[in-house]
Amino acid sequence: MNQHQTPEAPQGAADAFPVDKIRSLFPALRQAGDFVFMDNAAGAQIPQSVLDAVTNHLVSHNMQRGARYPRGIALDKSIADARESVALLINAYYPAEVCFGMNATSFIRLVSLGIGQMLSERSEIIVTDMDHDANIATWLALEPLGATFKWWRMREDGNLHVEDLKPLVSEKTRLVACTVTAHAIGSIVDVAEVSKIAHAAGAEVFLDCVHYGPHGLIDVQAWDCDYLVCSGYKNFSPHMGFLWGRFETLKRLPTFKEDFIPDEPPHKIEVGTFNYENVAGMDAAVQYLELVGRNLAPANNRSRRENIAAGMAAIRAHELHLARAMLKELKSAGAVVYGVADEARIGERVPTFCFNLPGVAPKTVVEEMAERGIGIRDGHMYAPRLMKRLDLSMDSGAVRASLVHYNTLEEVRRFGEALRAIAVGAR
Repeated sequence: MNQHQTPEAPQGAADAFPVDKIRSLFPALRQAGDFVFMDNAAGAQIPQSVLDAVTNHLVSHNMQRGARYPRGIALDKSIADARESVALLINAYYPAEVCFGMNATSFIRLVSLGIGQMLSERSEIIVTDMDHDANIATWLALEPLGATFKWWRMREDGNLHVEDLKPLVSEKTRLVACTVTAHAIGSIVDVAEVSKIAHAAGAEVFLDCVHYGPHGLIDVQAWDCDYLVCSGYKNFSPHMGFLWGRFETLKRLPTFKEDFIPDEPPHKIEVGTFNYENVAGMDAAVQYLELVGRNLAPANNRSRRENIAAGMAAIRAHELHLARAMLKELKSAGAVVYGVADEARIGERVPTFCFNLPGVAPKTVVEEMAERGIGIRDGHMYAPRLMKRLDLSMDSGAVRASLVHYNTLEEVRRFGEALRAIAVGAR
């Protein structure tokens, strides 16, 4: 069992998770009525507290950083508070290692351009065929600068195995770029072992943590990675992104900035104006996860990080029940499930399921689900190499249903009934 996997949740844990109370905190869920959100990998809903934080920013201190009057000072404090919260969320060594910006993709590009300027005898970059294309094509674009590439390929069991990485790493390896959790198929990668292998050869590790964020506890210290990117829109926050890197690593990284900007993180990364109101929302989203931990596992004198960990543990346990139930419903409808499909290995995935119904176009499945009040997605999931690996067409791709902790077992049951009806209607 790797560090991401969770032991079997105790019987009754699903009932113990106060999903109805959780759902009441999300205005979009209240407004939607009976509609089922199962497209959370394309953007989770936000709790009221996050909406309030964004509104408060826009009303109270909607201006540029660095002003000396009270509202400007309040803005600077808001950004500093958010940096502290995100540092606790990911267990950063220092808050200054957390850099805010537009999205994870733009941060991957920023880091890749910097690394491209530092290629020397170490010019090999290892990429995978399971990642979002943003964490593949961005690195491949460094080929004109002298980068060469090796592919760490997914096995037939739907996951990346560290045993397959070992022979790829050498004294020429500059970087291993991989996901923490596959955004399309939900497989969890043992990234702590990835770091051990890469660092033993003197290489660095870049992690795409966008999809893992809402499902489990992020820990850059335990994972021992060098860079990590995340996006708020899956983490119960508005659209924004953040980059974490070891302080000295970011300090060495070449970036593009005006001369008056200090040449150290986070300043050298946060060039220009970003969405301050969405950063305030990310701060509130972290506080929401703390609230979940305090309410579900109350304890005295517990730190903020410990409350976050307690909240994510409860979320993970609930989501394991959802994942197990979804897998059963998919199989009962005769769906072809991509990724980890063995219930005995349910701890190796999050409740994001990529599948197809034999004889039914993905587009048709999604449209008929929409008619039944269930929102899911079809397409290539921005993963052309994964689609090719799964022998799927980029034009049609597959269907993806993605759940988070505010989803319920009743919604899973509704999904299963609808999917079986679609499958029967296609015969």
